[in-house]
Amino acid sequence: MSTTKFLETIEAFAINKPGGFEALEKMTLPFPKVQPGHLVVKVEWIGVNFIDTYYRQGLYPYPSFPAVLGKETSGEIVALPTDPDVLNSSDFQRMGYKVGGKVAVDFLGTHSTYISVPWIKAYPVTHGVSTKIAAAGLVQGLTALTFFEESYKVKKGDTILVHTVAGGLGLLMAQLAKHLGATVIGTTSTKEKAELAKAHGADHVILYKEEDTVKRVLEITHGVGVDAVFDGVGKDTFESNFEMLRRKGTLVSVGNASGAVPPVSPLKLLPKNLKLLRPTMNNYLVTPDEASYYGDKVFELISTDVLKVNIFKEYPFTQEGAQQAQRDLTGGKTTGKLLIKVMQD
Repeated sequence: MSTTKFLETIEAFAINKPGGFEALEKMTLPFPKVQPGHLVVKVEWIGVNFIDTYYRQGLYPYPSFPAVLGKETSGEIVALPTDPDVLNSSDFQRMGYKVGGKVAVDFLGTHSTYISVPWIKAYPVTHGVSTKIAAAGLVQGLTALTFFEESYKVKKGDTILVHTVAGGLGLLMAQLAKHLGATVIGTTSTKEKAELAKAHGADHVILYKEEDTVKRVLEITHGVGVDAVFDGVGKDTFESNFEMLRRKGTLVSVGNASGAVPPVSPLKLLPKNLKLLRPTMNNYLVTPDEASYYGDKVFELISTDVLKVNIFKEYPFTQEGAQQAQRDLTGGKTTGKLLIKVMQD
């Protein structure tokens, strides 16, 4: 498909300025500019993530508007890069891209019918995984995998704490940690969510609305504390994490669901010689070697059922559907992944 055959416009979920759910609109926008090193993808599925709400609210700023939301999609390649240096590079060739091939994409501004993205941000969907499951599992699967290998190397015999363990990322972390031989403690809000988390590998689940999380973690660990905490809640749970970590433990601040974490002095780490990280998955996936390794690994783990991707609900490709997906995600009542099915001619 050459550039002269592209459509003139796309349908996209975008904002004209930061704001509430109503700021999210379905817009008709010009077809994205196709760079020589880009793949063009016809989108089939959209994955909804908390980071979409951060951009919509303005917690993470956009440089200009209208700004297309989202960073997780899957679909079919309709055009390859035109840059001969890219096409002839061994890094590009080993990925096996081809027109008609299926990819899952992690790139900001891609919740639309067609997208143009750097080739390294498109992960070939391998091991027989569907594009639906790929869109549901890519970002959170890559996050769990990279954080468990690089932020804190989870290993056999470890005890880790995963906040909001029944969410999409939490369920994958529980399964992966169990696969690696760790004991998993999780927090969640309801008994139903607790049962779901246990079915996905959590050994102990604390109902944080009914129980004292710090007290329970210390009871479970016989006063020692956990080797690592993976915390996507942010502001509301940040301080208590330091009480639950063991000496030389690691706090991995994963997200800001309850708001941004306040500034912290390095001296806070001193009493137990703790480590504190605020990683982003994308900084673990910069080089072709990293993208190739982790992309193939996450689909292998999904295909072998080490990671079972739990889909909470599918939403229509409408403005109302997209707004409702974000309402549901931030309302604390969802478990697993929220998807939007993109309808195209």
